[in-house]
Amino acid sequence: MNPDALLGRVRKLLAMAEGEGLTEAAREAYNTKAAELIAQYGIDRALLEAAEPRRAAADLVVTVESPYARDKISLLASVATPLGCRLVHRTMRRAQGVEHSAHLFGMDADIQRVQLLFTSLLVQQVYGLAAVRPPRCEDPRAYRRSWMAGFALAVAERLTKAEWTARERAQARQRAEPAEEPGGPSVAVVLADRSRRVDAHMATVYPRLRTPRARQLSGSGGREGYQAGERADLGYDNRISSRVSPAIGSRG
Repeated sequence: MNPDALLGRVRKLLAMAEGEGLTEAAREAYNTKAAELIAQYGIDRALLEAAEPRRAAADLVVTVESPYARDKISLLASVATPLGCRLVHRTMRRAQGVEHSAHLFGMDADIQRVQLLFTSLLVQQVYGLAAVRPPRCEDPRAYRRSWMAGFALAVAERLTKAEWTARERAQARQRAEPAEEPGGPSVAVVLADRSRRVDAHMATVYPRLRTPRARQLSGSGGREGYQAGERADLGYDNRISSRVSPAIGSRG
């Protein structure tokens, strides 16, 4: 199946998942299948591009608005990393405060997947966060930050599993089906080559990157946020236009 047809199936599955009267098990099954197809889309795009002239890695700057800008960027990282992209968190002091942005590096098809997924998940996170009620004895901001961290962790784990499963299936298909052109690169080789190009591009832009210290969060909302992340749609939300808004990011 070609990549565009896969995206059509994703949208149909998510529409079915939002139908009224579904059991939670049925809703989860549709969402899980949508996540699997998105992962398969990434593999198929990689294999198609491997047969074309060598492409350079791309980059995109995403400005993230307050409040909770750092936590939103953590969500973006939880999407970007499993999908083969890299993220550099940038801060800049302005008259009105600190401006946060993320500089994404990846192949064009993967950056597009990250943009669409992040847009959908950010909406879901905002709605989920609005529904929670922090304990009265706890700082609401601390609770919300830990909730958002739990949400992002669940998303990262689910996407990592979906991407790995798609890679394994693609490799199994490659072994089972005789190659049209003997000697063509394997799935693992194609993905490793893309990863090296992304790393090289990022290194030319940021040759002296520092690894930040891990954040220490004191809130107790992590478990509830994780559960919300487990229920989140990991697909192109059919309520959001498939066209990426210019506000989502700009080329660096």
